[in-house]
Amino acid sequence: MNTPPAISPPAISPPAISPADPVVADQQRVFARLADPATHGMSGPVRRIDTHGAVVFLAGKDVYKVKRAVRFPFMDLSTLERRHAACRRELEVNRDNAPGHYLGLVPIVARAGGLHLGGAGDIVEWAVHMRRFDEEATLDHVAARGGLDNQLIDALAQAVAAAHERAPRHPEWDVPGALAGVAAGVVDGLRERPELFAPARVAALEAMLGSALGRLAPLLAARAGQGEVRRCHGDLHLRNIARIAGAPVLFDALEFDEGLATIDLLYDLAFLLMDLGSRGEALAANRLLNAYLKARGAAPPYDGLAALPLFLALRAGIRAQVSAAALAHRTGAALEAGRAEALSYLAFAEVALTPVPARLLAIGGLSGTGKSTLAAHLAPAIGPLPGAVHLRSDVERKRLAGVGEFDRLPPAAYTREATEEVYATLRARAAAVLASGHGVVVDAVHQRPEERDALAAVAQQAGLGFSGLWLEAPVDALAARVEARRGDASDATVEVLKQQAEREVGKLDWIRLSAAGTPEELLARAQAALGRAVHR
Repeated sequence: MNTPPAISPPAISPPAISPADPVVADQQRVFARLADPATHGMSGPVRRIDTHGAVVFLAGKDVYKVKRAVRFPFMDLSTLERRHAACRRELEVNRDNAPGHYLGLVPIVARAGGLHLGGAGDIVEWAVHMRRFDEEATLDHVAARGGLDNQLIDALAQAVAAAHERAPRHPEWDVPGALAGVAAGVVDGLRERPELFAPARVAALEAMLGSALGRLAPLLAARAGQGEVRRCHGDLHLRNIARIAGAPVLFDALEFDEGLATIDLLYDLAFLLMDLGSRGEALAANRLLNAYLKARGAAPPYDGLAALPLFLALRAGIRAQVSAAALAHRTGAALEAGRAEALSYLAFAEVALTPVPARLLAIGGLSGTGKSTLAAHLAPAIGPLPGAVHLRSDVERKRLAGVGEFDRLPPAAYTREATEEVYATLRARAAAVLASGHGVVVDAVHQRPEERDALAAVAQQAGLGFSGLWLEAPVDALAARVEARRGDASDATVEVLKQQAEREVGKLDWIRLSAAGTPEELLARAQAALGRAVHR
């Protein structure tokens, strides 16, 4: 048994400071100047947005962002030199993901007895100058409006995967040591607020983090050598992504600490997964994970899923710290809401680290029975957060053929030999996911007994639970669904369905469910049939 390592603090820690008073300099004159419409040649109001680390001014078509003069355990912007360096780095790390959005740096100068935006004078502060977009277009607002549809989530996964592909690799990085430092910072930060975070809960979280770090250290180190550790966005949550011209744009990457942004790719993604999950967007979080894994190509990083509970917990712990730090700027109802938010993040971290057994769920049935829709809705509740990996035969067949998900394949791609290759690949991938301790849902016709038996054997060999659902409905009803299907990976036609219906299913020991009615009715029947298998 591995002995969990003690969580050590980072090698270099900023000076201690009271969590109630992280501000080290008075910037009110700067903020007042940037909030004045006359500074921007405007008559209308300037909108101000405050965060724990910056103050943002929205003035017409422009945005000016000033770093706060603060020192937290996780961020030190206490000097003008540090804030200037952070502003420069913000430009550098965001231009690839948000081209055209970041315009440059502008000094705030003292001249003729007053402060001015740009021009000659003594520099007293720096601002990052950006092109303004609709602030209601950030994905936190989109989520609040219920606008996180499948198309947007899939596009988001593609954007994150593309950013990760561009990111510089760091195979030399000491990932276990770096994450131990992050964990120590989280624990220390939570301990500084005993009136908010109960010491017993913080101690229990520290023990769980230490245990996870000890168990995962070899994997984390190996993934660096595999190219899975890169200079990432680092602060990838919904508020730092905007839908601009219909596409998700990543902005406001972490700029003040290269160590906090040089991370495992799944740790970067985990911030988004945690943000979605903590907002009750379990379906979106699960779809994002699956779409991201799919976007990574032929060899998704399934081994890294073993570390996802740790990554999610660290992200939630960091967010609990940040939420607690922001309480200094709140009063009344906003203060109480902020306290509740901080505690909810701590609860999410605890849930993420609570062991949940992996299991394999198989869904079979003829074309049109709704296998994929059901699988997507069951997946979030199977195995550790954010739910099961969803493997689909239609998608795997297209990948093996080297075509796009929605490209149609010729009949030669549906021979018995081709289908056997697809099913073998599904089983191999399912085994890899289960080996990581994660749940998996496999959705395919599975009409032959040997196909069903072989999949059940994957779970048996892993020593994990297995459930099989067989969906059935009148052929006429299925034909109508197949005929109406659009924008789907399946190539099945009504003729293919009729051919399936003529074959014998053989001995069937999976749970038989009627697929008649609405998807919601089928989901309810499946949840009732599976019972505790689909409830955390």
